[in-house]
Amino acid sequence: MDGLTSAQVAGAKTNDVPRRSSRSLSAIIRANVFTLFNLVIGLLWALILIFGEWQDGLFGLIIVANALIGIIQELRAKRTLDKLAVINDAPVRVRRDGGERLIQPRQVVLGDLILLGPGDRLLVDGEVIESDGLEVDESLLTGEADPVHKQPGDQVLSGSFAVAGEGSFVATKVGTDAYAVKLAEEASKFHLAHSELREGVANFIKYITWLVIPIGALLIYSQLSNSADFRTAITGAVAGIVTMIPEGLVLMTSIAFAVGVVRLGRRQCLVQELPAIEGLARVDVLCLDKTGTLTAGGMDLDQVLPLSGGQPVDAALAALAHLDRRPNATAQAIRARYPDAGDGWAAGATVPFSSARKWSGADFGEHGAWLLGAPDVLLDGGDGYDRAAELAATGTRVLALCRAATLPTDGNSRPARGNHTTAVEHAEPSEHGALSASVDLVAPVALVEPVALITLKQRVRPDAQQTLRYFAKQGVTIKVISGDNPAAVSAIATSLEIPGGERSIDARTLPDDDEGKLGELLDSHTVFGRVSPRQKRQFVAALQARGHTVAMTGDGVNDVLALKDADLGIAMGAGSPATKAVAQVVLLDDKFATLPHVVAEGRRVLANIERVSNLFLTKTFYAIVLSLVVGVAGVMFPFAPRHSTLTNALTIGIPALFLALAPTLERSRPGFVRRVLRFAVPAGVLCAVAVLLSFWAAHSGTSTLIEDQTSAVITLFLTTWWVLVLIARPLNWWRVVLVGSMAALFAIGLSMPFVRAFFALEPGDLSNDLTAVGVSVVAAAAISIAVKLAGSLRT
Repeated sequence: MDGLTSAQVAGAKTNDVPRRSSRSLSAIIRANVFTLFNLVIGLLWALILIFGEWQDGLFGLIIVANALIGIIQELRAKRTLDKLAVINDAPVRVRRDGGERLIQPRQVVLGDLILLGPGDRLLVDGEVIESDGLEVDESLLTGEADPVHKQPGDQVLSGSFAVAGEGSFVATKVGTDAYAVKLAEEASKFHLAHSELREGVANFIKYITWLVIPIGALLIYSQLSNSADFRTAITGAVAGIVTMIPEGLVLMTSIAFAVGVVRLGRRQCLVQELPAIEGLARVDVLCLDKTGTLTAGGMDLDQVLPLSGGQPVDAALAALAHLDRRPNATAQAIRARYPDAGDGWAAGATVPFSSARKWSGADFGEHGAWLLGAPDVLLDGGDGYDRAAELAATGTRVLALCRAATLPTDGNSRPARGNHTTAVEHAEPSEHGALSASVDLVAPVALVEPVALITLKQRVRPDAQQTLRYFAKQGVTIKVISGDNPAAVSAIATSLEIPGGERSIDARTLPDDDEGKLGELLDSHTVFGRVSPRQKRQFVAALQARGHTVAMTGDGVNDVLALKDADLGIAMGAGSPATKAVAQVVLLDDKFATLPHVVAEGRRVLANIERVSNLFLTKTFYAIVLSLVVGVAGVMFPFAPRHSTLTNALTIGIPALFLALAPTLERSRPGFVRRVLRFAVPAGVLCAVAVLLSFWAAHSGTSTLIEDQTSAVITLFLTTWWVLVLIARPLNWWRVVLVGSMAALFAIGLSMPFVRAFFALEPGDLSNDLTAVGVSVVAAAAISIAVKLAGSLRT
């Protein structure tokens, strides 16, 4: 089939699907402008402009600043994500005008003839036209882990991926009509990474909104009922309500996420789901696939060691390596030594390589059937088996070349390319060695003759050891999970000084039906070999069941299921399209050394957002307490909106910008909401009590209202400044400069007449001001004690 012509392509429907990595421009603007808090602040701003003085309406600029900063930062992140997403898009092979072409996924059109090989993901739905042993994994759609054989006329769905063989299909549904896209829209199988941080912030906002409404109504009623001056009443009510709103918390969270995305983007790290930034910080177990992660992509053929004389070893190897048009790394290494397939070695039936089988083979007619694969799968003891084990123990990758009377005859084999029909099932040995239909098949060991051992040199990444040391220092446990020989994996792990690397487990001996026992073995061991794709998924589930936050790296189709189930899936840039499609993070430059930066960025974001949340919610809680007391007691609010604007800028707004972007290596812990409440509630309550005491002490004298408010503002600044000091710890040089600068700015403001006039401050009554300072000192000590006691509580 020649595929579509250029003329047909021009008028066909394209595969236009919105990128999941970022929102549209209109969505970004709506999300940052049309918020509940912006509406509330906008209404309060209008009240002040109508009934109060314009200086008290400075808080209205928060709406503009929040919206602009949020839009700009998210647009920066969007540009970075979209640019990296284009790089990450694996080209699609199609046949057009009778020839093969590589095109971008968005250029696929309805009716295109799409070509498939191992590792290719299906971007659109279609009908199979050609099948050369094509096997498709539909587990991400159906939950069934067994690959499905496809033959001409069968339907294939987007969201699945090819694991073995080759074939082609005609696109019957593209764009938003495709099955996987509909699933994504319904948020069924395809979902964003869970974010405790965003969920916690959203809960804070929800509960605070419900509190603001009744408390705000009480405050407004109280101020209007007990004030002869309508303007003063409105100003006091607005001051209380505005202070209750943590208007910058959502902004700072968005900025931290967006800046994290941009920073990682500069390191060629694509974060496909923004909440994955948070997942980076929570990881305490990192599962590594040896091939492509600890070792660089590609291998070199080292030795061909005959086990018996008189066999055409070189010719058989060359013929097997040239069977597939899209050779894997092993076949490529053999092809480099044997560039020609040789004459007279035409294949009849063939069996493609798959991670489940761990071997491939072909029937070459008069030359017999030949198999190439893992020695401990193909061989059943003997000298060849023992020799292969000795070689594998040195870290060398070893393959066995075997000769068989015939290929399996139960439907496991496939005809040679050109017949385009399909086998029905895999085969595996029963307890007596006979072949039975299943997926995890191996060769019939009793019927093969070992002919030669082939050794391959693997290239250990030069940055692997340093990267692994980083994770050890950060308390992240490493688990090396590989489909290779356990001894070979152990040798690599030992050479990289991975703790526990000298002891390996053959995954074929692990329990399948006892998750508890499996979890214990995973906790006590580091290196696992001969792990099947299904077992990798089980490993992730068992570790998660024991309370671990699991990150999984991978580059091959055998890693897809585990990547999808892990708390954080990390794909290598040179990996298969299927792995890059399901992972939340893709290392586009294929550098293992990027992982420490990835984890560090996640920790920076989470630790800093927790600090910023403590700041904003302390403000919210002291405002709630002040508003309740003032509303119930029927007294004047202790400060005006402009006073709140000044103190919030110096103790929250400006410091939060620096703290949200500061470097940190703190590992994230669960319980974000509880920790923030344990800090913010006692701190906020004590700040409110101190402000009320200062205002009451000043108001009971002969001072003016502005002087009384000034005393309250001094107390408010000093207590919230002390909260800033506690949050900024540990105090390195730049944090000392930050908190010191805020105190200096407040002192300068009090000493400059035009600033005092602008913010309506009159620190003229020395007795009141000293009382305010004394109350603040006592309150600061009480806050330190209360926060420490609350932090020691375990809920």
